[in-house]
Amino acid sequence: MIEIIGVRFKTAGKIYYFDPDGKILESGQGVIVETMRGVEYGICEVANKMVEPQQIFAPLRKIVRPATEQDRITLENNKQREKEAFGICLDKIEKHGLIMKLIDVELTFDATKIIFYFTADGRVDFRELVKDLAGIFRMRIELRQIGVRDEAKFLNGIGICGRTLCCATFLPEFAPVSIKMAKDQSLSLNPSKISGICGRLMCCLKYEEETYEELNKGMPGVGDTIQTPDGQGEVLSVSILRRMCRAAIRKNKVEPPAINTYTAEEVKIIKRAERPEEVDYKARV
Repeated sequence: MIEIIGVRFKTAGKIYYFDPDGKILESGQGVIVETMRGVEYGICEVANKMVEPQQIFAPLRKIVRPATEQDRITLENNKQREKEAFGICLDKIEKHGLIMKLIDVELTFDATKIIFYFTADGRVDFRELVKDLAGIFRMRIELRQIGVRDEAKFLNGIGICGRTLCCATFLPEFAPVSIKMAKDQSLSLNPSKISGICGRLMCCLKYEEETYEELNKGMPGVGDTIQTPDGQGEVLSVSILRRMCRAAIRKNKVEPPAINTYTAEEVKIIKRAERPEEVDYKARV
């Protein structure tokens, strides 16, 4: 068994494991660690615990120390410097006439590197911009292009459900989402109904997909021909959660069809209705 702690650097960001180096840390406590990007300030989300060696990627980096009050002051000063850097970078972008949208600025805790996040429709030649920024800040400069889903995660907002965005609240990473998930859940395929504010398919379509896949097993679709206890009929509607369907049973050509409701166990699919070929569109991450 190996002792670890879990550290998060951003709200709704991934949790990374570190070696506590014999120190006892509590959940919510600040900690200084060294990463590939340099020295950083993080929050301990997983207190000291023992895990199996196969659950982690060895070797683990050791923490530098628990955060002090001076470290918190330094963090606040860095946040203020990030705001100032954001304004400076906006001016430089306008000066060079670059077609890009600045989203966020991040300064490493040890102030050795500053990262500018931006979105753009295509590739952007920002070499001259980097030279200007390096001359101003006197540290390593990185410009990182991100996608629209990452932009929503950075900026946050209110979804159509009335709650703050999942990606900015608790989702550590984006999972692939497809239009098939909306079809399985009998949702409207109107893009405005199933797309988030980022313009891509909503992440929440993934949450109940496994349940709907299980419930859909053996269920007929609208237009299918089925055998019921009352004879053959055509499916008019389906209730996935109740595992029931309504079907029109026509006994002869004179009388109007009878509309009855059946459970999935009471019917047998005789013929599937012809449907357009389904294409599984993956949301870009």
